Amino acid sequence: MIVAGHSPGGALRPLRAGTCAQVRIFDIDSGENRLIYQANHMLEAPNWTPDGAGLCVNGGGRIAILPVDGAARLAWIDIDGMESANNDHLISPDGTTLFLSAEGGVYSVPVVGGTPVRLTPPGSVRYYLHGVSPDGATLACTTIDYGDPEEGCGIRLVPSTGGTGTVLLSGRVPLDGPEWTPDGEWIWFNGEVGASVAGHARLFRIRPDGSGLARMTDSPSVDWFPHVSPDGAHIAFLSFPPGTQGHPPDMPVQIRLMDASGGDARTLVTLSGGQGTINVNSWSPDSRRLAYVAYPDVEAC
Repeated sequence: MIVAGHSPGGALRPLRAGTCAQVRIFDIDSGENRLIYQANHMLEAPNWTPDGAGLCVNGGGRIAILPVDGAARLAWIDIDGMESANNDHLISPDGTTLFLSAEGGVYSVPVVGGTPVRLTPPGSVRYYLHGVSPDGATLACTTIDYGDPEEGCGIRLVPSTGGTGTVLLSGRVPLDGPEWTPDGEWIWFNGEVGASVAGHARLFRIRPDGSGLARMTDSPSVDWFPHVSPDGAHIAFLSFPPGTQGHPPDMPVQIRLMDASGGDARTLVTLSGGQGTINVNSWSPDSRRLAYVAYPDVEAC
């Protein structure tokens, strides 16, 4: 069931004092930047329902659906025993299943709620969901193997029915944000592959069979979370200031847009955010709008 109007008690990552969470939708053609929901508790990582009617967000260890039109009201999904969901969550292409990450594992549950099923095994490898293949059969996960410092960072492709998955990439440098192009031909991700300065993440793409690795950005900024538009034409991503380590919260960041073939990027939005802003794909099904969360000071709320 979906429990409407319930606010979570507490948060795994609380808001910084003196800020709020604003869920916004940006129209890439008109430039309209619409506030659809504002909260005094943590909300993160909006991604659209396949019908385009709502956004899936997390906060306080739980997952909710937020309608994008009409009365904006969080409808919290009742997931049995799940109180530690993080900002890595996606809905299956057919709209029936919610995939989510919690405490180093990936789970599935009916999108209307119910009992979650763990898909990845416990152990030294921790899994963080970032992509679902166009046919819904495979999940792209960032992994951290605490038992293998030499190959500890990785990307694995995991069957959506469960398993350890196959290693697409591994190494000592951070890798994150893997997700498919709509035609299934490429997986985009961010990482420090070949970086001369620690922390300098850039965007890459690679084929699902491990061939064709190519760097797609090379700017001084620290670029994270490439999100492919449903029509395959554009990549939206998050840029942190040069010298940033990881993807911290409450930073001056930019949401930027580039062609999927590469080339120069343009800035769509400058905001206070970072962690939680666009951790998973936030494109609308019609490829016209991007959802994101900003964390401005309360004076702007």
